[in-house]
Amino acid sequence: MSTATADVSKRRAWVMAARPQTLPAGSAPVIVGAGLALHDGVFAPLPWLAALAGALLLQIGTNFANDYYDAVNGADTDDREGFTRVTAGGLIPAQQVKYAMAAAYGFAVVVGVYLVAVGGVPILVVGLTSIAAGILYTGGPYPYGYRGLGDLFVFVYFGVVAVTGTYYVQAVATSDAGLFPTWLPSEIGLATAVVASLPAAGLSTAILVVNNVRDRETDAEAGKRTLAVMFGYRFSRLEFLALVGMAYVVPIGFALDGAFGLPALAPLLSLPLAVSVSKTVLRRTDGEALNPALERVGQTVFAHSVLFALGLALTA
Repeated sequence: MSTATADVSKRRAWVMAARPQTLPAGSAPVIVGAGLALHDGVFAPLPWLAALAGALLLQIGTNFANDYYDAVNGADTDDREGFTRVTAGGLIPAQQVKYAMAAAYGFAVVVGVYLVAVGGVPILVVGLTSIAAGILYTGGPYPYGYRGLGDLFVFVYFGVVAVTGTYYVQAVATSDAGLFPTWLPSEIGLATAVVASLPAAGLSTAILVVNNVRDRETDAEAGKRTLAVMFGYRFSRLEFLALVGMAYVVPIGFALDGAFGLPALAPLLSLPLAVSVSKTVLRRTDGEALNPALERVGQTVFAHSVLFALGLALTA
């Protein structure tokens, strides 16, 4: 353990493990779900706040899980250029990080009880699979994050599921479905929510792409087969551009729909930030450049989502 890490206080170490810099990106899809709900006149404050709390707890739990399992699986080495991991760095005992992971997911379950009462079986399935996906990403006998499936996980759960689930739980709360519906009420349509989720899904996945570009060499040595490891820098950069590009094409499609109009173009105000960070990703592979780039992509996700939510809500 280096002198730099040895001097870190226990409180600071726990903050590092929770990775609060990821929370704006974790809240972004829930914000989009609120904007669409306001547009459709189904916004429900309490279910939305519960969805936000649940999303943040799942994010923190997944951060703890990745810290713990990457360390015990040997994926975090001294050569890694990313942010300090507390388990591998010896700042917090591995068992304590594992308990913290369980606690975060446990609190998510507590919040989920209310959401399940409102949303029924669909939310129950979403909640349980979200926790399982967060753990099995780097844990279990066959961690799928080590087999090139991490990008798909982030796209689905931190984008499509988060936005659509947030919208659904509000829509069902303001409907006549009653408590604990056993299936999707026929009067609630989710197609628009799925399309609205694509920008948050794309930009959230772009964060992982930057992470994997930075860690490509050390991941390969550790046997962690991300898409960057399997297909190289060129593929990852094209993937990054496609994901970011999608985030700015979708609002144009909404703007062309008369039900939404020009306010849906509000996310384009965040385009300069996306262009700036894209230039870095296209040119650099080192942690000195890509660690700040990771935070800027997170800022882009949050700014884009807030602007998109406002644009959707303005046409309520």
